[in-house]
Amino acid sequence: MTASPPTDATASVSDSDSRSDSGSDSTSTSESGSGPRARTAASLTPLGLFTVLLGASLSSIDFFIVNVALPSVERDLRASPATLEMVVAGYAVAYAVLLVLGGRLGDTYGRRRLFLWGVAAFGLTSLACGLAPGAWWLVAARAAQGAASALMLPQVLATIHATTRGERRARAVAVYGSVSGLGVVLGQVLGGVLVAADLAGTGWRMAFLVNVPVAVAALLCGVRAVPDSRAERPRRSDLGGTVLLGAALTALLLPLSEGRATGWPLWSVLLLAAAPLLALAFAAVERRAEESGGSPLLPPSLLREPGVGRGLVLGLPIFIGFSGWMFVTAVVLQRGLGYGALKAGLTLIPMGVAQCAASFLAPRLAARLGGRAMAVCALVHGSGLVVLAGTVLGTPWSALGPPALAPGLVLCGLGQGVELALYYRIVLAAVPAARAGAGSGLAATVQQSCLAVGVATLGSLFLALVPSLGMRDAFVTVLGAQLAGLLGLALLSLRLPRRLG
Repeated sequence: MTASPPTDATASVSDSDSRSDSGSDSTSTSESGSGPRARTAASLTPLGLFTVLLGASLSSIDFFIVNVALPSVERDLRASPATLEMVVAGYAVAYAVLLVLGGRLGDTYGRRRLFLWGVAAFGLTSLACGLAPGAWWLVAARAAQGAASALMLPQVLATIHATTRGERRARAVAVYGSVSGLGVVLGQVLGGVLVAADLAGTGWRMAFLVNVPVAVAALLCGVRAVPDSRAERPRRSDLGGTVLLGAALTALLLPLSEGRATGWPLWSVLLLAAAPLLALAFAAVERRAEESGGSPLLPPSLLREPGVGRGLVLGLPIFIGFSGWMFVTAVVLQRGLGYGALKAGLTLIPMGVAQCAASFLAPRLAARLGGRAMAVCALVHGSGLVVLAGTVLGTPWSALGPPALAPGLVLCGLGQGVELALYYRIVLAAVPAARAGAGSGLAATVQQSCLAVGVATLGSLFLALVPSLGMRDAFVTVLGAQLAGLLGLALLSLRLPRRLG
């Protein structure tokens, strides 16, 4: 799941990077090329900007296409609902684990080269997804697709920073953010259209195959129009930390997704027991790497910065709730209410439009309310969940149509749009400007990890409750769990500073 990057996140990183030219903590968005230690890069042409944004849009749109296509995948490949969770979570895990590594490889070997490699790999893995003969083939191909995104996406913003200046940079970053927001709407509609159209009998497969010609176009344009840039003194890759983080996330998510469906066999229990041990080993390796002057994947010292840990904790209910919501809603609309893929995609448009619009309001709300803006939008989001729960419980199941769901979806979208945008702003406000790159890498890794955990936890809770409670009550229960997380988010937000940097 590449859940699209928040629109204000890029602006926050841009602001932080422009305040400091040290570049000493290079990750996916540091070493932008604006500092004195970065190599001079050619200017980014309009075609070059279009090309890198086209690459960024691939993974943004692909996440939402997949959610709409999941019920069709379930029928065609006879995939269990638990396996569908892995189709979504596998992408997010691979992306989270390799994100910082992808940025550092771009710093070292050239961002243009890594962007082209990432685009080519994304096209090939999309083809593998579209041709998948079985469910677990699709899970593996989706994980590879997440790895391709981790190579490609860090280079986009870094290239913009390295090859633009002043007002051109500000405009480019703004467009980058809008691409992410539009991906919410376009992915849902495009996914519904492609699955419903069933072009040449491809059905859900076209949701992946459509990426192939787009990747080819981005690759051809990239060879001609994307300038190269790299860090003058790139930081070393943390392979040990990368492996341990991937192992810890896999040991947690695989049994959460598959254990219930398989009767909790011994392997699932052993993996769950190993997950905290692997997490402790990861923390020890990162601490040792930093103490010895190395380049840890997630610098532990950042967590000791005042406000950083609190900001990251805010991301837990935001991203766990968001990804779990998208997965559960896709199942409810198509399997529970019997909507077709196109109708399901169109049903979520009010939420997507509201989310995109609200993301542009985040800077104003932050300037006016400071950290309290997060509490306000959490309450708005929570009110949307309450309205949805009331609508689902108060309307006959067979008569529950898109117009009835729209008011609750709009409120959810308004809250989500501001939450997603403010998360990065709050975290980076607590990070020293000289470490903005490392801070953004840490925040993005936590985001993607939580997206994977959300599908595994809320998705598994929903699937476990359906046999005993039915689809309607199981859905309402999950809404209640998400509401509890949002109330915790609102309470935590009251301790944020009145002014955000």
